[in-house]
Amino acid sequence: MEKNIGRTRSGLRYGWTTGSCAAAAAKAAVQMLFTGEEIRHVRLMTPKGIELYLDVESIVRMPDCVQCGVRKYSGDDPDVTDGLLVCARVERKADPESSDLRVILDGGAGVGRVTKPGLQQQIGEAAINRVPRRMITEEVERVCREHRYFGDLNVTVLIPDGEETAKKTFNPRLGIMGGLSVLGTSGIVEPMSEKALTDTIYLEMKMLCESGHSYCYVVPGNYGMDFLSESLGIDPHLAVKCSNYVGEAIDDANLLKMKGILLIGHVGKFIKLAAGVMNTHSRQADCRMEVFASHAAVAGADPATVEKIMACLNTAEAIQILKKKSLLEPVMKTAMERIGFYLRQRAGEELEIGAVMFSNEDGILGETGHVKELLSKTAGQREIQSACQNRAEEI
Repeated sequence: MEKNIGRTRSGLRYGWTTGSCAAAAAKAAVQMLFTGEEIRHVRLMTPKGIELYLDVESIVRMPDCVQCGVRKYSGDDPDVTDGLLVCARVERKADPESSDLRVILDGGAGVGRVTKPGLQQQIGEAAINRVPRRMITEEVERVCREHRYFGDLNVTVLIPDGEETAKKTFNPRLGIMGGLSVLGTSGIVEPMSEKALTDTIYLEMKMLCESGHSYCYVVPGNYGMDFLSESLGIDPHLAVKCSNYVGEAIDDANLLKMKGILLIGHVGKFIKLAAGVMNTHSRQADCRMEVFASHAAVAGADPATVEKIMACLNTAEAIQILKKKSLLEPVMKTAMERIGFYLRQRAGEELEIGAVMFSNEDGILGETGHVKELLSKTAGQREIQSACQNRAEEI
C-alpha cells in the first residue's frame, strides 16, 4: 500500500501511531468476526482528521475469535517502533438476554503493564493510553452496532516484538514493564528529526512575521496547543510548535526580529527550564525531580519530603506531594522566577519573553512576569489585522 499520507512543510513524511495500528487491527478483526470474510485493507479516521487506508496482516480466524495485525510506520521520524506489527485479538462472549454492549480492552504479550502510580492508567492495567483506548473502543462499538451485536466483546492488543523493543525505551524507568506503550494523541506521527523540526519552527515563525505579526505564542506540542485554545480561549493560529527546542525557538524569534513571544507548556517539559535546560527532550536532560526537590527544600520541605519527591516517576506524582504539604504555591513561585531568569538570558534585551506552565489536572501552575502584557499584545495583533481587513473591504 502507498505509505505517503502527507508531508510537513519541510517535506518530511508523516507516519501513524501504535494507537492507530491497534484501532485499525481491532476494527478489521471485529469486521471479520461478524462477516466471516477476510479483510486485507481497513480504513481508519484519525483524531487529526487524516484518513488512513492500512494493510491487514497475520490474520488468524476461529469461530468466535479473530486476530490480525497492522504494521507501524513512522514516516521520517526516527522511532524504535517503526515496522513493528501491532495486533488485536477480538473474541465475542454473546449473551442472548443482554441488551448492552460491553467492550473489554486489555493488553497481551508485548504491551507493557503499569507497575507504579502517576501514569494515565492505574497500576496493573495495560499501558494503552487514553486516546488509543477511545479509538479502539469507538471503532469496535461502531461495527458491533452495525451488526446488532450485544454482549461482551474482549479486545486484546498484542505487540509480538514489543517486550524486546521496550528495552530501548524509557518504559522500564517509568514503571511500565513487559513491553511497549500504545500511544498517540492524534493518531499520526509527525516527524521529529532535529534539523527538520528546527527548520519548521523558523519557517512557521517567519510566516507569522511576514503576515504582520511581531508577537506569537510558542507551545511544545498538542498538549500546549489544546490548553491554548480550550483553557485559555486563545487563537491557535498565532502559535508555533517548538517540540523540545525551546532555545532554538527563542533564537529564531531574535533572528526574525520578533518583538515578543509567550511560551505556554506542560509542567513535564517546562519545569526543566527552571534549571536552564532549553532542550527539554529526556535524552538531553531529565532534571524534573531535581528541580522540584531543590525548590521544595528552599520552601522549607523536610528531608523526608525532598526524598519522596526525588523518587517520583513523573510531575503529577511530585505535584500531589507538594499539594499535600502546602508547598506547591511557593515552589511554583521560585521555579517560575528561575524560568524567567533563564528565558531572559537566552532572549537578550530586545525580545519580550514570558512563560505559562500548566498541568492537565490543575490548570495554570505558574507564570513569569509580563505574561498579561504579552497576552494583550499578541491577541491585539489579531484585532488590528481584522480591523484593517474590514476597513480594506469597506474601501
